[in-house]
Amino acid sequence: MVGIVIATLLTVALVIVDLATGGRPDPAPLRAASTLLDGPWRFHAGDDPHWAAADADDGDWETIDLTALPGSHDGDVGLPDYVPGWMAHGHPGYHGYAWYRRTVTVPAGSASWDILGPTLVEDGYELYWNGQLLGGSGRLGPDPRLVGTRPLRFALPAGAAGSRGVLAVRTYMLPGSGASAEGGGIHAAPILAPRPTSDALHRAQWRRSIAGYILDAVEPAAMLALVGLMLVVGSRSCRRGLLLFAGIALALTAARRLNNAIVSWTDLQDLRTYAWLAKVMWVPTMTTWLLAWNRWRLPAWRSIDVLAVALGVVGIVGTLAHAPLCTSVSRLGSIALFAVIVARIARGGSMRILALVTLASVLAALFGSELLDPFGVPGIWFPFNIGVSRTQYIYAISIPLLALLIVRSLLPKQDQSERARV
Repeated sequence: MVGIVIATLLTVALVIVDLATGGRPDPAPLRAASTLLDGPWRFHAGDDPHWAAADADDGDWETIDLTALPGSHDGDVGLPDYVPGWMAHGHPGYHGYAWYRRTVTVPAGSASWDILGPTLVEDGYELYWNGQLLGGSGRLGPDPRLVGTRPLRFALPAGAAGSRGVLAVRTYMLPGSGASAEGGGIHAAPILAPRPTSDALHRAQWRRSIAGYILDAVEPAAMLALVGLMLVVGSRSCRRGLLLFAGIALALTAARRLNNAIVSWTDLQDLRTYAWLAKVMWVPTMTTWLLAWNRWRLPAWRSIDVLAVALGVVGIVGTLAHAPLCTSVSRLGSIALFAVIVARIARGGSMRILALVTLASVLAALFGSELLDPFGVPGIWFPFNIGVSRTQYIYAISIPLLALLIVRSLLPKQDQSERARV
């Protein structure tokens, strides 16, 4: 138990250091040596490859101002210089392709110049300089493959210094994504910077991105460590049934949370897969937690097991068939079953208080919208200017509580010997 407390405190300290480092503003000298390409951009919904050319006629295009309000940031990671998307500029509900264009003057000199791509785009983009494709996030075209937008850097062609060129950004938003009234397209203007300033700014952007999702890597690792602990000591526990299903629930939760970091830091998973997993994986996770806590007091009630599985099937059907009623029935029915389990645990038994507190933390993580939203508990906070979600705070509490519960459930050596003889 002492080891669990020490490991928890060390992990929290390391995470705080990472958040504080990632949340620092970009160094003033670096921003002074670079140019934030905000201000008015020409904008056109739709798609035409010819719009990348420097001589394309954009005289009748709309204008979107990418100038951010002082201190603005996105509502997830805390990325600076946030601006609303095209849905807040006369295109509510629009999904698909759209283009942004503007003229950029590159200062004269011997330095090589880079464009630091927009750090937040819904959902993918390609960046062109005078019609030349420099790169982008994801793959656009007839069969788009969209990935999470992360810090990217694109080298301008040799000889760009001292010239004027047209920077064009082709963006694409997946159908059905971005329900926000501010969704769509570019949410943070690109940056023009000379080397090595661009190198330093790129590293600062990555530090911020890593800090924004560090808990989505650390907490799954801790959950998997708990699963390992359960495998090692499970045979010595007086709650073996609970540990079996709790281990499965923790593994599912770890996979679901880790997806956030994977999609934000790498191209390994596309956004369609990520969205599908996020919608589906909560169902088996909820079901296995029900099966686990039903085994805190023995014998487990078979009726709760049957109803938990039935509600899980209803939840899967509701998710796949886009039937909100089925989804609501599954979630509310599961909350009712958890209430019965809470009543059973509260009736007495060893470790009752620890079990109830731990179960309460699990329920808060699973059903935050039903249990916490009515009390006005914010869904996200921004310590050190980096977003930390309500669920991440709850997991930071529930993981060490679960670890303590596992250790407390171990049988004394005398009881272990008697069980072995039996």
